[in-house]
Amino acid sequence: MTTKLPAVAFRNIFRNLRRSSLSAIAIAVSAMAIMALLALLECMEADMETNLTSYYTGEIRIRHESFEKYERYNPLHLSLDVEAVLGVATSVDGVEAATSRINFPANLYLNGKNNGALGVGVDFAREAAFIDFPSLVTKGSIPQAGKNELLIGAILAHELQLEVGDKITVLTSTALRGSNAMTFEIVGIASFPVGGLSSKTLYIPLDRAQYMLRMEGQTQEILLQVADGYKEADVAQSVKTELQASLGLATETKAWKDLNMMYSLLSIAKFIYYVMAGVFFVLGSTVIINTTMMVIYERMREIGTLAALGMQGKELTRLFLLEGSFISIAGSTLGTIAGLIIIAVLGKVGLNFTEAMSGVDMEISSILYPQVNWWIALFVWFYAILTATLSTLIPSRRASKIQIVEALRYV
Repeated sequence: MTTKLPAVAFRNIFRNLRRSSLSAIAIAVSAMAIMALLALLECMEADMETNLTSYYTGEIRIRHESFEKYERYNPLHLSLDVEAVLGVATSVDGVEAATSRINFPANLYLNGKNNGALGVGVDFAREAAFIDFPSLVTKGSIPQAGKNELLIGAILAHELQLEVGDKITVLTSTALRGSNAMTFEIVGIASFPVGGLSSKTLYIPLDRAQYMLRMEGQTQEILLQVADGYKEADVAQSVKTELQASLGLATETKAWKDLNMMYSLLSIAKFIYYVMAGVFFVLGSTVIINTTMMVIYERMREIGTLAALGMQGKELTRLFLLEGSFISIAGSTLGTIAGLIIIAVLGKVGLNFTEAMSGVDMEISSILYPQVNWWIALFVWFYAILTATLSTLIPSRRASKIQIVEALRYV
């Protein structure tokens, strides 16, 4: 009888095709939904890492030791010597690229009104290792060093009805606690993946920012990229130590993961979701348990007949486990394939969160492109089969303990 169990299991599945299909569909929907959501979380995490290390903090950020303490006041006077710090930092093993930036609050004086924005002074030549500006510029060109030229975010330009060639006056506070204003020509409009950058940011040449802010030769922060094979935290500590030894300079030098709370929260959220996915499968398995119990009661007379013909309790358990396994494999495979197709399609067309993230200051791109992760697919496929199959164990053991006489009484 044991050798015929798979055939009997298949026969029973097709004999109750409607109920078997509903169980398989329940497993498939669960697998598909969890796989798609896990892929989205993986995509969000990778996207945030790219944006943070490109547009915000680099893989390592160097600032004056006391800058963080007074950051809310934008203490530009707590600055770094550009050439000296760059010289020491780039000499440390593991540092692949470096750039300097100055972030400052800017008021754009236009048509008699002040409009708030975030100004960023950058060395466009050094920025090539961090931000691919040429690919972001939708109109015009990149500002040139030594010229009062400006690159503005596309959303901000649209809101202020600005075009390439227009001139605007930028008003800001200086490192000397005074005020200064300079007029810049818009030479480029850029569409950044992060909505917050496109809606409020403008970039000017570093030397022009230094002049306007009274920070000649100085910078607010220096960002580093780390070579493959090196750990950001280790390189950050080496840079910090070397700056202290060579320049007697105390700095806040940290790896990007230690600077970004949102990324840490996203990583925690992803872990929690993995746990919730497991719980979801377990809760979903109660449907399979109840369905299997119903099948057992409906097939009570058949169970009694099989037992009377010599099928042992262990064989009855194996029979129901086989039926559960076949249904689980079918449902999990169907759900995984559907999930892969959905992710592949979204990876091409993208998930547009522009409206949903309007006004939300997060370092996540407005359009996300999830990618197929075969490890996630394998995990979901296997876990769905495992939980669904094990969920038939309880009712299967119940069936194996039914007495022949009791079972044969059912009509």
